[in-house]
Amino acid sequence: MPYYSPFRSLTHYRTAYLPDDMTAGLSVFFVSLPLCLGIALASGAPLFAGLVAGIIGGMVVGLLSGSEVSVSGPAAGLAVIVIEAIRASGSYRAFLVAVILAGIFQLILSLVKAGRLSGFFPNSVIRGMLVGIGLVILLKQIPHALGRDNDFEGDYEFRQLADSENTLSEIYRALVTASPGAILISVAALLILIFWRKQEEKGSRFFKIVPAALLVVLVGIGLNELFRYYVPGWYLGNSNQHMVRIPILSENKSWTSIFDSPDFSALRTIRTYGIAGTLAVVASLQGLINVEAADRVDRLRRVSSTNRELAALGIGNILSGLVGGLPITSVAVRTSTNIFNNSRTRLSTMIQGFLLLISVFLAASVLNRIPLACLASILIVVGYRLANPTVFKSVYREGMSQFIPFIVTILGILFTNLLIGILVGLMVGYSFVLYTNAQSSFRVIRDGHNVLVKFQKDIYFPSKPRLKETLRSLKPGDSVLIDGRYASFIDHDIYTLLTEFAQTARTSDINYELRDVTKEKRNLRSHATI
Repeated sequence: MPYYSPFRSLTHYRTAYLPDDMTAGLSVFFVSLPLCLGIALASGAPLFAGLVAGIIGGMVVGLLSGSEVSVSGPAAGLAVIVIEAIRASGSYRAFLVAVILAGIFQLILSLVKAGRLSGFFPNSVIRGMLVGIGLVILLKQIPHALGRDNDFEGDYEFRQLADSENTLSEIYRALVTASPGAILISVAALLILIFWRKQEEKGSRFFKIVPAALLVVLVGIGLNELFRYYVPGWYLGNSNQHMVRIPILSENKSWTSIFDSPDFSALRTIRTYGIAGTLAVVASLQGLINVEAADRVDRLRRVSSTNRELAALGIGNILSGLVGGLPITSVAVRTSTNIFNNSRTRLSTMIQGFLLLISVFLAASVLNRIPLACLASILIVVGYRLANPTVFKSVYREGMSQFIPFIVTILGILFTNLLIGILVGLMVGYSFVLYTNAQSSFRVIRDGHNVLVKFQKDIYFPSKPRLKETLRSLKPGDSVLIDGRYASFIDHDIYTLLTEFAQTARTSDINYELRDVTKEKRNLRSHATI
């Protein structure tokens, strides 16, 4: 499949795509807005830092991205790293220098083609990541839908950053303290979203063009205002806790005053380079995994350029650091929302970035009336679509070698966080890859005392335990042939095991023969790769 240049895709843009891209862009905007603010709070950074990162992630990274559907911005998975990095840097302005350096490191990674590492992520882990994120979204948004908004939007850690609760205990607290007004708003929003989805599936043009997220937001604002006048006990108020809260610019302040500038004196500190390296590695890893996952749920099944994605993220982080923004990476929640709202091209990502920019300067007072309860409903629908039960059935039918890494990844994400869950899933996934490869590398055929050990492909170190057991099971009087004709490479440990067993065979009355198992064959592969 071809790779897609952003400029080529926009040059050949079809107006028929515009309704879908605008609908997706608006839907992502409503999800992205509270997430950018919540992640900034969770990171211990200024609120505007999250919005700046979201704007650059949409308008700049969206244009340059190697993916048509990926959405970039501040990431919940980086919040814990960022809050510690700001503390270690001594100031937020010093931390911004590390963000700039991280972007430079990512550009270097793109030049050395590090994006190809995304091809080493097992399919079972990618699917487990998508389902795990879906379940986390569902569980984390239930309290917001019930009117308990103690936790930051965008905090997907099991142990919450805002208080001493965890994901499960927060749900219990929310059930005990549920707000009737929030419940009514979230239920109404869910019913609208479900109804809209069914009408879209029937092919109704009106329901495809008009974004359900817009109606959900308008209904949420309207219901809350009705509660204010007619049912004051249900009114969610106009507070930071229950509503979207964009900082409003004061009239006597220049718009440039909202941006923090980097303190380049931090370049003299070695610690800054260590923080930058950590940010670059973690943001790149998360970005590559998310782009790989996005390709799997993209309706058009396009293949993203991961090296171009690294370059786009690098440029985005350099710009974000220069104007006071948080680190940027490709993020799963916003990308999933984009795809599930029928995004066709990168224009939807750029639209949501532009809407974030407009919201900062022109629409803050209006958007601050949006209850988090109605936005929670949008995310709950996205979470359900990611964690659809049919995915579990599909992976289970593929066998335990796929299902176990899939489940382990999900549980890791649910009970720790996204990055740890993925790393644990990768370790388990690779273990199954090694085990499966070792099991299929050779066959043992026994006919009475005649034993054939046939290598079916190149044989590596992981096959050593099984091969050792096979040799140990041989009995006096056996006639054994080790056939290595179909292996172009034999690992050093395997070669040594087979040749040393010749002495054991002689003392055990075993007729033992090696066919085409030579030291030259073992070295052939190493010479070819020099």
